Amino acid sequence: MVGDVLQVAGLLVGGIGTIGTFAVTGMPQWRVSAFIENNIIVFETIWEGLWMHCIRQANIRMQCKVYDSVLALSPDLQASRGLMCAVSALSSLAFLVAIMGLKCTRCMQSSWRDKGYIILTSGILFILSGAVELIPVCWVAHTIISDFYNPMVNVAQKRELGEALYLGWATAFCLLAAGAIFCCFCRCGERTRSYGYSTPTSYPMHSQHLHRKTESLYSKSQYV
Repeated sequence: MVGDVLQVAGLLVGGIGTIGTFAVTGMPQWRVSAFIENNIIVFETIWEGLWMHCIRQANIRMQCKVYDSVLALSPDLQASRGLMCAVSALSSLAFLVAIMGLKCTRCMQSSWRDKGYIILTSGILFILSGAVELIPVCWVAHTIISDFYNPMVNVAQKRELGEALYLGWATAFCLLAAGAIFCCFCRCGERTRSYGYSTPTSYPMHSQHLHRKTESLYSKSQYV
């Protein structure tokens, strides 16, 4: 019963983390324009993402444009694009492997031990994807904070943390939690199987010995 609850919980948390990873990868709110000091033009908001940048003005709908070249991005955004694509692939693979390892699935003829190995593989993939996702999110956040407090950077070029970064931290936590749940389920399953009841192999030999001893005593009693 506990194993079934852990499986369902891990699958739900992992699914949320996988969907959130795709959302973070496509969102343009990685960097948001900051309105500080003399920058009082608040009717214009600039968003910078991994794939496009958007400008939203007052009384005018938002306009977005895809980057003309990858070289136009800063080094942190270039690396973040590749890492987030890798995380999307890893989390999707981990989710599919988790579905294959569920007890209720019949897609493959697997024993309980094989199912445990599949669940363990899914947990490792979830943990790996969550750890890799933390790299681009923390890297971009560190760059934004460093530039914000750097007096050499122009005020108009300073940015603030966007919603995609906060969602990225939450998504990475979901992926790590899903991996921990699946690994915990595998350990619980191993303990249950190791402490399960098993019939002693020496019992039949012992019973045969008692049966022969009883027959010999019965035959001696007849002669007496």
